[in-house]
Amino acid sequence: MPHALIVDDDRNAAEALAELIANQGFTTTCANTVEQARDLLVTGPDVILLDLVLPDGNGLELLREATSRELATQVIVITGHASLESSIEAMRHGATDYLLKPINLSHLRGMLSRVARPPELTAEVKDLRSELRSLGHFGRLVGGSPPMQRLYDQLARVAPTGATVLITGESGTGKEIVAQTIHEVSRRRLRPFLAINCGAISPHLIESELFGHEKGSFTGANRQHRGYFERAHGGTLFLDEITEMPMDLQVKLLRVLETQTVTRIGSDRPVETDVRVVAATNRHPHDAVTTGKLRKDLLYRLQVFPLYVPPLRERTEDIELLANHFLAQLNKRSNTAKALTPAAIDRLRRYHWPGNVRELSNAIHRAFIMTDGEWVTQVGLSQEPTLAADFSGRSFQVGVGDRIDAVEKRLILATVQHTHTKEAAAEILGISVKTLYNRLRAYESGADLARTTSVPGDTQAPPSGAPSSEAPPRTPAT
Repeated sequence: MPHALIVDDDRNAAEALAELIANQGFTTTCANTVEQARDLLVTGPDVILLDLVLPDGNGLELLREATSRELATQVIVITGHASLESSIEAMRHGATDYLLKPINLSHLRGMLSRVARPPELTAEVKDLRSELRSLGHFGRLVGGSPPMQRLYDQLARVAPTGATVLITGESGTGKEIVAQTIHEVSRRRLRPFLAINCGAISPHLIESELFGHEKGSFTGANRQHRGYFERAHGGTLFLDEITEMPMDLQVKLLRVLETQTVTRIGSDRPVETDVRVVAATNRHPHDAVTTGKLRKDLLYRLQVFPLYVPPLRERTEDIELLANHFLAQLNKRSNTAKALTPAAIDRLRRYHWPGNVRELSNAIHRAFIMTDGEWVTQVGLSQEPTLAADFSGRSFQVGVGDRIDAVEKRLILATVQHTHTKEAAAEILGISVKTLYNRLRAYESGADLARTTSVPGDTQAPPSGAPSSEAPPRTPAT
């Protein structure tokens, strides 16, 4: 049976709380001072309900001590002396949740129902670490580079808590997957995970989407609508691109986070919600505050625990692992066994990836579609269109009797001029990059090419920096 330690200088309040918790299946012990509670830490309680203001000190002292001892204990801070600063400090020192007096009993019951047993939490993190060592995965996340290892350490620490999290990082780095991982390693994992992009919904509709509305509350409101907060009850709500939320709505969001209640449009009755909020932005948060895109008080409320997702260029060690991961997913769906050549992998490593992991995933998908055989030798990396040979009506005439090499030269030069990059031109023309370089060298020197386009296995050396497309000397999987 799980055990709870209640630390409160109000004896009557502590006893009432003990009775409530006992009804939730806990054994209980009460302490009225920091010193008494310190002596009881040796019993290894599963959860501590901790008042911050105590006769002989601050409850944060006990919280820091429990953290320093690395006790497998969840701490719920309960106080009537609330401030934003104290809540943030408590969360950063390891508190799993934060409640104000008078206590909302339904919220407390929800928290207690999610108190995970220490062996369960330890086993879950151990399994994730084992998966990381063997496969390079941490839940849904892929990569074993030092920047990702640091991210995994932070995820393992914050996921079991109830702290709000603000995820920052460039577009395409995988912020939503980080949010999903937080949910799946948390005590809320059996409840809903819902995501909403604050920049993808009309400013006139986003309030209704978040908080809901009553029938008849505005034109077109033909039925009652439960918003994201109500539908995510007990689970996690991911607010992507939070800086795109209208400023007047940010005020209402802050109120919801503080009171844990929402009021539907057209109603004056608050509805209790138990939702963990994870937000994300591709802007620097403090720059967003300076430019008027994010309220400062909302930033502090969201950024109890900040997480930074590194761009792909800062973890190039993960590129091959990610590319093979995406290719394996495509192979599984299509029952194929395509593989990247070493030259293709080398080209992926040398690219700068402005679109990050999302761009890499798209590039592998395009290459998969364009590859007929077992080996993926060409991976289009241009941000210009590379798969379509439609030049929007541009063409040139070919006369009967024209030399093939002259027609080929005109086609190659026109294609290079249209695409602006040799890699894109080679992919459209269906030749290797080194073949295209050889042709362009010959045109510059005035040589007369009498032969037709070669296949990707040409033996001529490519220019410096051009990737090779030869397949490695191994038999592809069948």
